[in-house]
Amino acid sequence: MNRRFLLLPSLFFLCVFGAFAQSASIKGFVTTSDDQPMEFVNVGIKGLAKGQATDRNGFFEIKNIAPGTYTVFASFVGIETQEKSIQLNAGEALSLNFTLSESSTDLSEVIVTDLSSNRFYSDSNFTIAKLPLTDLQNPQVYNSISQKLLKDQVVTNMNDALKNATGITRLWESTGRGGDGAEYYSMRGFAVQPTMVNGMPSLNNGGLDPANVETVDVIKGPSGTLFGSSVISYGGLINITTKRPTDTFKGEVGFITGSYGLNRIIGDVNVPLNENASMRVNTAYQSNNTFQDAGGRNSFFIAPSFKFEASERLTFLINTEFLNSNSVNAPMIFLNRNNPLTFDSIDPFERNYEKSFTGNELSINNSSYALQAQAFYKLSNNWTSQTVVSRSSTKTDGYYHYLFDASDGDSFTRFISDRNAQTVTTDIQQNFIGDFNLGSMRNKMIVGLDYYDADLINSSTGWVGNGVVTLSDGADTGVLTQAGVDDLLKGSFEGNSTGNTRIMSAYVSDVIELLPQLSAMASVRIDNFKNEAWGTDSEENTQTAVSPKFGIVYQPVKDKVSIFGNYMNGFVNIAPVNVSDADGTNNRLKTFDPEKANQLEFGVKTNLYKDKISATASYYNITVSNRVMTDPTNINNSIQGGEVVSKGFEFSVIATPVVGLNLVAGFSTNDAEVTKDYAESGYLGLRPEEAGPENLFNFWASYSFSAGALKGFGVGFGGNAANEYLTMNRANIGSFALPAYQVYNASLSYTGSRYFLALKVNNLTDQKYYSGWSTVTPQNLRNASISLNYRF
Repeated sequence: MNRRFLLLPSLFFLCVFGAFAQSASIKGFVTTSDDQPMEFVNVGIKGLAKGQATDRNGFFEIKNIAPGTYTVFASFVGIETQEKSIQLNAGEALSLNFTLSESSTDLSEVIVTDLSSNRFYSDSNFTIAKLPLTDLQNPQVYNSISQKLLKDQVVTNMNDALKNATGITRLWESTGRGGDGAEYYSMRGFAVQPTMVNGMPSLNNGGLDPANVETVDVIKGPSGTLFGSSVISYGGLINITTKRPTDTFKGEVGFITGSYGLNRIIGDVNVPLNENASMRVNTAYQSNNTFQDAGGRNSFFIAPSFKFEASERLTFLINTEFLNSNSVNAPMIFLNRNNPLTFDSIDPFERNYEKSFTGNELSINNSSYALQAQAFYKLSNNWTSQTVVSRSSTKTDGYYHYLFDASDGDSFTRFISDRNAQTVTTDIQQNFIGDFNLGSMRNKMIVGLDYYDADLINSSTGWVGNGVVTLSDGADTGVLTQAGVDDLLKGSFEGNSTGNTRIMSAYVSDVIELLPQLSAMASVRIDNFKNEAWGTDSEENTQTAVSPKFGIVYQPVKDKVSIFGNYMNGFVNIAPVNVSDADGTNNRLKTFDPEKANQLEFGVKTNLYKDKISATASYYNITVSNRVMTDPTNINNSIQGGEVVSKGFEFSVIATPVVGLNLVAGFSTNDAEVTKDYAESGYLGLRPEEAGPENLFNFWASYSFSAGALKGFGVGFGGNAANEYLTMNRANIGSFALPAYQVYNASLSYTGSRYFLALKVNNLTDQKYYSGWSTVTPQNLRNASISLNYRF
């Protein structure tokens, strides 16, 4: 018996030893043309997840390789990759050396050249126009925020990322509630939420994680022609372009820790599976508290993506994202919309700036899942087929509460509910993308069909009163424990309800190159919209809308300066509403025509000095007509015919004026006014509350030392500013202003060839400032974070 037990382990170890004995290895050195060793060169094997970076002596060694024929490569940032074909036999230890054609002096120049490039500039062109157009060729204005800029600023949330876009500011923080719980921003005078991923609808009820972001694309103006009505705003849309798999083994891990209990771990690993397939996984875990006396968030995010080149003509891309977050959110403080305002100063709110008026047991869980599968098939030299299937699901489960002004100049009543809801979306697109000549004129065209379906499922409790908050003494008489709130909510179930939105669309867009320096765009979209709801009352509505778009671009200096103009259209299909007479009788279902938005815009774009200065300046005028309004003679009725005009100027620049200095800056001014409405409603002639501040300014500059004793060190400085903002602005009840603010941030960093270390301080002056949309919401006080990233 003992001999048998001894024999089995012996055989096992012999087998293992034999297996390793049959494997081969590669080792060698990488040097420059003047025989200097090269550190941190990436040496790998094509099609295998095997590789190693050279050490300070230029040495590398790759072990445990199966016998066979391989291609070994040596790559380094800024120089051409070298490749060598080898044949490995069983047990062989092959010596393989690489000599880079550059000298050590040349490599120093390569590093300096990389520092002098416009690092923050990113032209994510295909998603914006659904065509391969550069920024200068596109008659539409957009800002693309690159992942390099987000890393430089130690960004851990989407709100901080969007502070780099011109003319955008947050109105509401994420509430987590079903249907519309994501953050709200103001853009060109209208509210908008982040609803797009890679140009496809992807709704969420909570905060997004920036771990999988390649660029954040802020696309300006009513873009109904290319993106439909369900996910856009009259002012524009926010799209996330995700990271994609590449053909090289590489990765990055990072850790961020900071004020208010911030801890964040990130990972990004790209693995080539074989010569035709590769996979990439991005992940992040984050936990943080808030600057107030209660509240915080824990989240886990993972995003596997896959690329497969089935043939020279056919390529598949699959992107998935999973996010689960649990947060305790401070209730939004609503000013009373129905009675004359009793507040005329920010002082009562400032005295309670660090009070959350919530309890850490009153959390809400938001889980979301998204999948996008794309197939690109090259039909011919001129036409490509793009088939996209997108699916997303976002859930809400937990407590949401808000404080509502009691109109006595001091107290607010809390209303609370246990929300349980899910939104499921499906989008299927078939696009045919062409690049061809008609006579002497080049055409870039997309012809597409789009099917969009969204289901909203709700089974929440009703709303119940839960105490009173008084600002004069900061007192709160509410119940802030889970058991206590559950007891209050007994018997308040709203009932189960579902709703469905279905949109079928067809669109075409063509960019014609009339002359080498002159091009024109013509686009049109037809949407057939159907809305159904089931619950206590059932309702159904079907509408059809047409959205055109025209643009023209003239480049007086080819590929450097363009003058552009556009006419754009957007629309929102309005779901039916139950209305009745003023006394509550004659209950009936009322349908509406789509609201329409039309924009005229012109401006200039530049890309000068080898991409070192990219700038855009534009003037726009947006008119939204046929808006639904409350009937001034009957509070139980809605009517159409309102109009809002929003016009303004925007200037943005991304530049590298000198070696090592990179900057992003933007300024916007917006004049929005309700031009048609009933005077009794209080809006006529005034700035809409969703329009945000009239003037916004953003700036960030970072400088990296490229030589001398401080080589590798960097400093950064920037901030955001806004003028006074009327969060409540109605003639019949009054106006309430949130004060102007200037918030400054700064950073120190050190960059090595494989690692990045940064210290970031936000809100240096510890300024108290607010956001809102008929609400008053304190923003983050001074906070610091330390980031450490390692690349391999």
